[in-house]
Amino acid sequence: MTDSATTIQPASGPASLAERRHANRARRLSKSLIALALVVPAAVMYAVFVLRPLGLTIQYSFYDWNGIGASTWVGLKNYAALFDNPVLWGSLLHSFILIVFFCLIPVILGLFTANTIRGFSTSRLALVSRTVLFIPQIIPLVAAGIMWSWLLTSKGFVNQVLTAVGLGGITRAWLGDFDLALPTMGLIGAWVLFGLCMLLLLAGMSKIDPALYEAARIDGATAWKEFWSITLPSLKQEIGVCVTVTVVAALASFDIVYISTRGGPGNSTMVPGMQIYYLAFFERELGLASALAVALVIVVLAIILPVQRATKEDKD
Repeated sequence: MTDSATTIQPASGPASLAERRHANRARRLSKSLIALALVVPAAVMYAVFVLRPLGLTIQYSFYDWNGIGASTWVGLKNYAALFDNPVLWGSLLHSFILIVFFCLIPVILGLFTANTIRGFSTSRLALVSRTVLFIPQIIPLVAAGIMWSWLLTSKGFVNQVLTAVGLGGITRAWLGDFDLALPTMGLIGAWVLFGLCMLLLLAGMSKIDPALYEAARIDGATAWKEFWSITLPSLKQEIGVCVTVTVVAALASFDIVYISTRGGPGNSTMVPGMQIYYLAFFERELGLASALAVALVIVVLAIILPVQRATKEDKD
């Protein structure tokens, strides 16, 4: 007696292969549509609030326009005025001076401070140190500007301390001095950015393999040799981030300058952000203000892109 039951085999052949391919394409399409739905709102916002204003700024830089009446095409005349007017190119020069204070001081001090804290990173003192040093970063820049304006007046706390320790001869209105106002502004910026750089570098140091330091100590390396040969090369990316953030802060500085000096005394603390503000809203020179803004963007990119390239992680 033969068994009448038959075993049903799964379908195979070109038809089933085509169905699987179709299902895979449908899944990929579904994932792509979901990803697109998530990206589109952010892309629209970026296009409306970043790309469009940037394009309009470039367009306005080729016109003479007061923001209300008819505009007149002037070509590169606004850009030529940036080099002819010492106040305009002087504001860019002031930004380069601020880079020394906003960038070099916080990064260098941040490196040594982070390296010191790393030595007792598990103690409560390390937690307190990180918190205290990072506080300036979370203070609004407007509040920081007001606070330092009070501290640096001729009868402010800084001059009182100098007088108390016998240095009353060097006291002055620090933000009202033509020669010292810009360096003083730079020191305020360094105070604000120091905590951020320290914390970023300390986070980078926590990722370094402790075995590297142990091997170096076995070979008789000093603390300075460990820092120079192990710590510093391992922080290339973190240093790049710190340099990028601080350089942009120096070139785009506005808040503290506006609150503290408004570009004075004279034009000794005039920076591009303040100059653009005055040109656009007081002198009604929107074309010239736009040209200065475009020049500032070019300067930022000319500095930041090489830094990013030099500190990019080697994938090899």
